[in-house]
Amino acid sequence: MTGSLFINREIIELNETQTKMLISGWGKEVYQNSIVEKITYLSDKLKVNGYIAYPCLPNRQHRQAKDNEGKQFPCIIWNRGGYENKGTINRFNARGIFGQIASWGYVVFASLYRGNDGGEGKEEMGGEDVNDVLNLIPLADELPFADKNKWGIEGWSRGGMMTFLTLKQNKNFKCAVLNSTISNLKKSVNENKEIMKSFSELVSNRNLEQNLQLRSAINFAKELPKIPYLLLHGFADDVVSPLQSIELSKKFYELNIPHRLVLFENGDHYLKKHRKEVNELRKMWFGKYLNP
Repeated sequence: MTGSLFINREIIELNETQTKMLISGWGKEVYQNSIVEKITYLSDKLKVNGYIAYPCLPNRQHRQAKDNEGKQFPCIIWNRGGYENKGTINRFNARGIFGQIASWGYVVFASLYRGNDGGEGKEEMGGEDVNDVLNLIPLADELPFADKNKWGIEGWSRGGMMTFLTLKQNKNFKCAVLNSTISNLKKSVNENKEIMKSFSELVSNRNLEQNLQLRSAINFAKELPKIPYLLLHGFADDVVSPLQSIELSKKFYELNIPHRLVLFENGDHYLKKHRKEVNELRKMWFGKYLNP
């Protein structure tokens, strides 16, 4: 490597009020046992914003990799939902969301996708912006505490679609977690006018019908790696129908792709009422397949 792919790295610092909120919402262990950085990195020669997070020893939040005393941790890519500023991850939420996963013993990589949060380019909701996910992978080469031989991946909603498109191109993942995921984009745009409007504005190729088909995992499931998938969805999801995960599970069954489907009674799109159970399942899945 001739130069760093990191353009900027900044450890996220919280004030006293934010720290109390973080500990109340995510727990003291998340605050003590993780570091989260806001980053800018190169993706297709564009400056794209995102986050990384990693474990540290308690009460040593400012010593970065030295905290880990030569240890290496498996890597997880986390794909956000939404589009443009809708669903973006701010610094405080990043400190909680990614800090939690890091406190479980993982190095986390997350992109805000091109064109967002001041980044260069324009996101395409499953087009060239998939490269922003793929280009997180070589960042691990610059982190001595990252175990580059162990990769997991997670996506929420639209981020689930990005996860499947990533797995279609890169088979070097050991497991995946999908939450309230879009696996049939055509159905999503037909059922949700807001998603249709945003997709038609963001996609660079105006052949909408073709792009809807190409970005729907239900259509290319046979091209996905046969790794263990955890599918989580709420019965009361009014943004992405739970039928999408049910139908994908059926397709996975037909293709002999290992997976577990968990449906939550009264669960909304964000699975807010089931947060504890969802976190336990996610932690268990990554632990089982990345830290056996």
